[in-house]
Amino acid sequence: MATYMDRSTDAYTQMGGEGANWIGHFPYSTAGHVFQNMGDGTYFHSGLLAIRACIAADVNITYKILFNDAVAMTGGQPIDGDLTPMAISRQMQAEGVKKIVVVSDQPDKYPADANFAPGTTFEHRRALARVQRQLREIPGVTVLIYDQTCAAEKRRRRKRGDMEDPARRLFVNHLVCEGCGDCSETSNCLSVLPLATEHGLKRKIDQSSCNKDYSCAEGFCPSFVSVIGGVPRKAGLAAEVPDAVRLLPEPNLPELADGENFGILITGIGGTGVVTISALLTIAAHMEGKGYSTIDQFGMAQKGGAVTSHVRIAAHQEDIQAARLSSGGADLILGCDSLVSASEIALDTIGPGRSHVLINSHQAITGQFALDPNLAFPADDVEMRIRAELGAGAGPGKATFLNAMHLATNLLGDAIGANLFMLGHAYQQGLIPVGAEAIARAIEMNGVAIEMNKAAFLWGRRAAVDLDAVARQADPNRADPSHAFASRAGETAADDVAALIARRGKELTAYQGPRLANRYQALIDRVRAAERDVDPAGEALSTTVARNLFKLMAYKDEYEVARLYSDGRFKAALEQQFEGDYTLAFHLAPPILSKTSPDTGLPMKRDFGPWMGHAMTWLARLRFLRGTPLDIFGRTNERRTERRLIVEYEAMIGEILTGLRADNLSLATRLAAIPEMISGYGHVKARHLEEAMTLRDQLLGEWRHPGRNLPEAAE
Repeated sequence: MATYMDRSTDAYTQMGGEGANWIGHFPYSTAGHVFQNMGDGTYFHSGLLAIRACIAADVNITYKILFNDAVAMTGGQPIDGDLTPMAISRQMQAEGVKKIVVVSDQPDKYPADANFAPGTTFEHRRALARVQRQLREIPGVTVLIYDQTCAAEKRRRRKRGDMEDPARRLFVNHLVCEGCGDCSETSNCLSVLPLATEHGLKRKIDQSSCNKDYSCAEGFCPSFVSVIGGVPRKAGLAAEVPDAVRLLPEPNLPELADGENFGILITGIGGTGVVTISALLTIAAHMEGKGYSTIDQFGMAQKGGAVTSHVRIAAHQEDIQAARLSSGGADLILGCDSLVSASEIALDTIGPGRSHVLINSHQAITGQFALDPNLAFPADDVEMRIRAELGAGAGPGKATFLNAMHLATNLLGDAIGANLFMLGHAYQQGLIPVGAEAIARAIEMNGVAIEMNKAAFLWGRRAAVDLDAVARQADPNRADPSHAFASRAGETAADDVAALIARRGKELTAYQGPRLANRYQALIDRVRAAERDVDPAGEALSTTVARNLFKLMAYKDEYEVARLYSDGRFKAALEQQFEGDYTLAFHLAPPILSKTSPDTGLPMKRDFGPWMGHAMTWLARLRFLRGTPLDIFGRTNERRTERRLIVEYEAMIGEILTGLRADNLSLATRLAAIPEMISGYGHVKARHLEEAMTLRDQLLGEWRHPGRNLPEAAE
């Protein structure tokens, strides 16, 4: 699995051979040591034999044994045997390994009498890099046991009540967030979602899919807050049903002729209940005495991985000759995820003239987003591929795209209801060959979130009857209900540059005062005048400077972070998402109070209680000290650099304006956009700044000496 990801992992072997290939390489390699990944299921099955072989060969290798308490290749299953981290440690000691270290997200959870092998040491997962460096220096075979339950299994067990559900949730103050992506890089979690705002792409936590791993809060950013005791608002379950959809007509269900069957392909991503939808359909078909078959295809049990379910329903069981849908054999593509629906596997099942397609246009991120925080979602390409496969002759109603995630979340208070919302929508369109009563009974038999799932199915039916009425109910403050079809998470409302400049001026006044806002306005006026001279209809340069000059001027120092927490907007956003009697914990790394991590050499974040919110209110009032001799925060290298960048940017724009022509306007706009690359806090911002300055110097070289080769423009 690791070889499929960007984890610097080379080579693979059969199960039970992990690390044995190093025995042959070791005498001839200059590396001297390697790490070998192994899961607990593989260890129990046959991996122990490979470890034994390496011990016998006396090679230098560290086995990283993941104890995640589940079969990670498929998910939803326990490993074959009765295995514990304690048992692994004792067995490894008996085999003769040189050192055993247990790494966990809760290293203090083990009691003193846990019966680990003598000499076993325990570390927090934050120390993983240091532990690996130490084990690498020990000759012979060493073992690192990483003890953390599979994230997918945690969600399943919590839903069933088999595992404690911590009363703590994370919330991102998007006003403070810089969109740098350090939280995604730190956690590699797909519940950290992009959030489109007027100030660019920020981050938010998907409360419906969050594993409560909390590692995203370890990203170096002050925007993360723990909400302790609060729960996501569930008011949607009691949402009033609009009169227009109060009485639902029963649709004409597909007829199942003898010898034929109805094929449904359900596409989605792991952890959202795709397999549950196929199970509900087949159970409902069974209760109605119909024939059915299903086959679920999901290679890795990684949350966010592609999942497809092939479902066939027929009048008689003997009418079904194969479980998997053949090419062009789908009567319905129930696309719970648009990217998976546009994959080759899904498109192959579309039969022009036969298939109906219902797609959830919500832009669910992929694992690549954790590596590329500015990754763009190919919404247009997805829709184009699907419509092209249906063919130019596809009549109206053959393809439907709607943002079921948005509607389900607002109506039900939980995004996990989106898939059943989609099923209800398809049912009301007459595309499901089993009755609503049987589906409701199947939901009851499933025994998980029964009322919410029934409500999701009903809201999906209502949306098929009158989408506008349902969309208004989901978002009554939005006048245009067509947003239910929105599929471009990175876009904000269309805006003219004058309105943008006016808003930024007001924000700068709140940030520091009218003098800073006037300084901003003066430069923008010069840019607009110069751009009109070379391109009377153009606003690209003016808009870019307006955004980026503001970004530099309103740098987020301690005073600004405090203001963005205490001006009322954070509190309003928090109350909009959570209810109940909750307290807050702020995850911060104040420059005066922070310690340096011995493992990374970087400042360590600390947890501060609710009192920090009151302290921020007072700190925000002291922002008039910013940049003065009394500014104790302004003396750091980071703050001095931020003030210097403003002056350098103003000077660069001044230089651009003196030589601006129609033929170099595009280059000028690229130069003006350089600050977009500078995001984050502390060392994260320093890294991005270095990259931005390198590109700036290259572009300025071309500006001053036209004809030189330019670096490729960012896509």
